[in-house]
Amino acid sequence: MDQTIQIINRVLPILFLIFLGYWIRRKAFLTEATIDELRKIVVNLALPAVLFISFLGIELKPSFFVIFGFTFSLCILLFLLGRFLKNQLKIEYAYFPYLTTGFEYGMLGISLFGGAYGLEKIGYIAVVDLGHEIFIWFVFLPLLLIKRDGAQNPADIGKSFLSSPVVMAIIASIALNVLGLRETLYQAPVTGAVMTTLDFLGNLTIPLILMIVGYGIKLDGHGLQDALRVVAIRLGLLIPLALLVNIYVIRGWLQLDAFFEAALFTLLILPPPFIIPLYRRRDASTAEKQYINNVLMVHTVISIAVYIVYFSLNPLI
Repeated sequence: MDQTIQIINRVLPILFLIFLGYWIRRKAFLTEATIDELRKIVVNLALPAVLFISFLGIELKPSFFVIFGFTFSLCILLFLLGRFLKNQLKIEYAYFPYLTTGFEYGMLGISLFGGAYGLEKIGYIAVVDLGHEIFIWFVFLPLLLIKRDGAQNPADIGKSFLSSPVVMAIIASIALNVLGLRETLYQAPVTGAVMTTLDFLGNLTIPLILMIVGYGIKLDGHGLQDALRVVAIRLGLLIPLALLVNIYVIRGWLQLDAFFEAALFTLLILPPPFIIPLYRRRDASTAEKQYINNVLMVHTVISIAVYIVYFSLNPLI
């Protein structure tokens, strides 16, 4: 009974915050422009703070490179599968292959995993995501830009990668971790105050993200069946894959902590990256735009539901 109560008390705040965001939009409590500004705070300040602290405190192991390689390769294969299915099933939507790969880690994965298992456990999903992050920046985003604008300059792509606050936080944190400077950063004058400030910023991440996600939930009945097909393909493949990899690779071969299993499952059930609408072609049809939005929103709602079921069965309490 005590465990059931703990599960309920961890799941309900996630739902409450998502509903609060939905209520804020329905009641016009905040404008969309304000939500966009809050999203900037998350992406440029709160999220980098969480990731910096997470990578600084986690013990880096050689076995993690297996996870990096797996997530990167999986994303490539999912994109190729999307292109294959688009041709075989004669799917008319040009962005179908882009919706079959990638995962919305920053704006959903961290908030779900951190909300359920605790912000102090974010390091587990941060490690699992790293290969995916490389894919997003060096494969997925360039492909989106090529589709939108034509050929891209590799130097510009590299510059965008290195100037991203999230990437900068990860690289700096890993470097300081390897140098063994974690305790020094927390205990030394000034740097100790900086670390406390980052802790404060990190605590904003989960509530802000969940409210932003709730605010953005807008489902359109038109084209819902097409959106559900993408969700069915992704989750139909990725849920069994996540369970198998957890049993035979994470637990069996690598013998990693059970939180890595929860982290991998969390990542693989997430919807496609929310950046797709930002980088789609400007001349995309209204039907194409609505299709992309429907897939992202329907997948988000279903991912949250699947995650709650998974956490209820695997609370790790």
